[in-house]
Amino acid sequence: MLIVAVVVLALYWPLMLWVNAAQAQRTLDSGAELDCMTAISCATQLRNPTLPAPAQLAASFRTMSTPPMAPTSAPYNTLVTAGETLVGLIIASVLGVILAVALVASRAFERITLPWLIASQTVPVVALAPMLAVVLGQYGVQGWLPKALIAAYIAFFPVAVGVSAGLRSPDPMQEDLMRTYRASGPQVFWKLRLPASLPFLFTSLKVAATAALIGSIVAEISTISYSGLGKMLAENSRASDTLALWVIMLYGAALGIALVGVIGLVERWVTPWRAGQSR
Repeated sequence: MLIVAVVVLALYWPLMLWVNAAQAQRTLDSGAELDCMTAISCATQLRNPTLPAPAQLAASFRTMSTPPMAPTSAPYNTLVTAGETLVGLIIASVLGVILAVALVASRAFERITLPWLIASQTVPVVALAPMLAVVLGQYGVQGWLPKALIAAYIAFFPVAVGVSAGLRSPDPMQEDLMRTYRASGPQVFWKLRLPASLPFLFTSLKVAATAALIGSIVAEISTISYSGLGKMLAENSRASDTLALWVIMLYGAALGIALVGVIGLVERWVTPWRAGQSR
């Protein structure tokens, strides 16, 4: 990770100069008054650069992060999006596990349901979000809950598929051994199938967490929102404030990394035997 970070930082400055130099030259050719004379020197001083200079990014980051709990600050809106994402991920986890158990328990249910589950993931979220918000709004459900439901809608499918694969992962010899000891169906499930599915569950949750985050942000953009990273993205995109967009994207990336990191920590706690196997 450190090597990748060093390489990215080493390439960022020349790439930033190269990308912004053409934009700076067009600005100079238009006759605009700038505090610089050449395109290279102006590349770090553009008002809306394609790639911001580190000093510009740091200044914009500081401006948008203070005070941290202000309704217009990036940390506050990140927490709003994080709450919507976590609620959606919890709903998706419960629904996904229930569906996975049903898919494994009944082949007929799997043949009937799985094609519809796959088809449900082809519906564009941009079209689904406002429609769901309108339907729920008729019943007085507004605010963050519609965003969380849209996040759950996107995230439940990886959980269902991953857990169903995990429940089927035990070796047939292990199941035969359990039956030899007169284990009942519920005992086989709780003592063999469920523990075997836990690694699959956490792998699916990592994928689902990023999907839920994207769903929350898209839902905030596509519906009437008063807070959240999606609302900030929409506002600053209309204002063509590229520096603010970069800051918001960095906050979104940090939130995604944090969610996956927390799931990884829970995975180590719940499945300590995997850590021993990895060593």
